[in-house]
Parts: sequence; structure tokens; C-alpha cells
Amino acid sequence: MVTGHWYQFSTAMLVEDFINRKKSSWERLSVIVERSRRGGLTSLEDEEITELGRLYRSATSDLAVARRDFPGHRVVDYLNGLVARAHAEVYQRRADRSSGLARYFAADLPRTFRETWLYTLASLLMFLIPALIGFFITLNDPPAGSLLVPGIDSVISDIRAGREWWKSINDEGRSASAALIATNNIRVAILAFAGGVLLGAPTLFVLAQNGLLLGVVAGAAQAYGFSGNLWGFVAAHGVIELSVIIIAGGAGLQLGWAVARPGLISRRAALMLAARRAVRLLLGCALLLIIAGAIEGFISPSDLSLALKCAVALLSGTALYTYLLLAGRERKRKS
Repeated sequence: MVTGHWYQFSTAMLVEDFINRKKSSWERLSVIVERSRRGGLTSLEDEEITELGRLYRSATSDLAVARRDFPGHRVVDYLNGLVARAHAEVYQRRADRSSGLARYFAADLPRTFRETWLYTLASLLMFLIPALIGFFITLNDPPAGSLLVPGIDSVISDIRAGREWWKSINDEGRSASAALIATNNIRVAILAFAGGVLLGAPTLFVLAQNGLLLGVVAGAAQAYGFSGNLWGFVAAHGVIELSVIIIAGGAGLQLGWAVARPGLISRRAALMLAARRAVRLLLGCALLLIIAGAIEGFISPSDLSLALKCAVALLSGTALYTYLLLAGRERKRKS
């Protein structure tokens, strides 16, 4: 037993020494790789291009050492990701580099979404669990919804009376309403994102609050036989709108995690890397929420059938996730 404990202690000391000796070069490689990803190799100085190649080779060697000497340790996963990102920059074809904006939408945004899917999943759960709680409580006791979400009494009253309050969008002018809706949705997304710097607590609150609100409204609608009317309004825009709010929440959680658990690099470096990924996601979210706001302003309150609105939801959701999951993938080269 003593020998086993000593071996574990010795291994821990060796890996910590390995990390401390190599950490500064890994952080420098991360910085150069991020700059290259944003602007291409042409955005780097000649010295930085040389440094990129040198640090990439060094990191590849470090990965081999880590796999051999510290299998199962988190440093292996960290170096795997770092070497993969650096490889994509070192061996990129210059002709493949398009303008920054085109590259952002063609590759950077969907790749960042896939790289950070665990944070998006956590955001989804933080939204979905309160939504389900609010739904079932209000379904069984509609007046209880006002206890869960103070100030929602008027909405529940409209639902009980069968009033479709969103019809006022037609009266107020759809263009103005679409702009207002998009602005409000962007505000919610920014709040979910910005809360990440405070260890993610405000982000979790925004997600839970919006999830609970949706759950209470849906539960009251189901209890009063109003669900067909409600989903007839929500269906068309809901897929994009809710997806983007959850993605923005995941971006905020990245910031909070970087502050709380920077991992193998310094807290400042971890926060900078997380912020770059998060901002890439948030910029895409802003554009997608404008699209959702347009759908909510023009299609959702219209007299189109529920089937057509569900078709809009299906098409928009399929297009969104096909893009996020498949766009920007490297083509396999034939040997």
C-alpha cells in the first residue's frame, strides 16, 4: 500500500512539473492559433509564422510524451485539442482562406458550436428543467403559476379567457413589432452571455427564469384548452429563438467555467480563449435572433394554418442544425 501511494504521489509530481515547464509555450501557441483562425496566416508576422511551426512541433512532441507517461490525465486531452487546432492552421491551404466574414459563417461559427457543445447542453438542461417544473405545476394548479412567476397573472387571465394577445402585432405594424421583438430577444441573449463573467450565476438565473416562464405559460394553456392557440403562435419562430438563447447561455457558461476552473493554463489565458469562442457564438446568435424576430413579427401572428407554421419550424430548425453540425468540417483527403 505504501508503495502504491508513493507511486501515485510521484506520478502527480512528475505531471505537475511537466505542465509547469511547458505551460507558457502552450499558452503562446494557443494565442497564435487563435489569431490565425480569425485572420488567416497572412494576419501573422513572419516571426509568428516561424514561431507557430516551432511551437506546433514542440506541442506534438509533448503530446507524445503525455500519452506515454501520463495516460488518462487531463493534460492528454488538453494537448490533443491544442495540437488539432494548430495542425489545422499549420497545414491550411492559402487558397482556402476567404474573407473574414465569409469564413466566419462558413467555418468558424459552426466549428465553435461543435467544440463547445457541452456548455450548450448544460444551458439546455438549465432551461428545460425549470420549464418542465413550471409546466406540470401550472397544469395541475393554474393559479400557482403566478407564484412561480410574479406578474404573469394577466397572461394567465388572457389564456383563461381565450384571448390571443399576440394578435395586437397585426394592429401595431409588423415591421415595427419585428424590430422590437428582435431587440428584446437580443437583449435576453446578451444577458445570458454577459452573466458568465460572474461565475455564470446570472446566466443560470436568466436561463432558469425564461425556462420557468415558458413552462408556466404552456402549463396554463394546456390546463385551459388553449394549447393549440399558443403553439400556433410559438411554433414558427420558437425553434430558432429558443435554440439561440440556449446557445448564448452556453457561451456565458464558458466564461464562468474559465474563471472558476481555468485548467492547465492561467485564469487570464483561459478567460481570453473562452471569451473569443463565446463572442463568435454571440455574433451568430444576434443574426439568428433577427431572423427569429422577423418570423415572429410576420408569420407567427398571421392567420396561416398550424400545419404551415409547423412546417416553417421544421424547415428552419433543420436548416439551423444542419448548418451548425455539418458546416466547416474538413474534407478527408484521399491518400
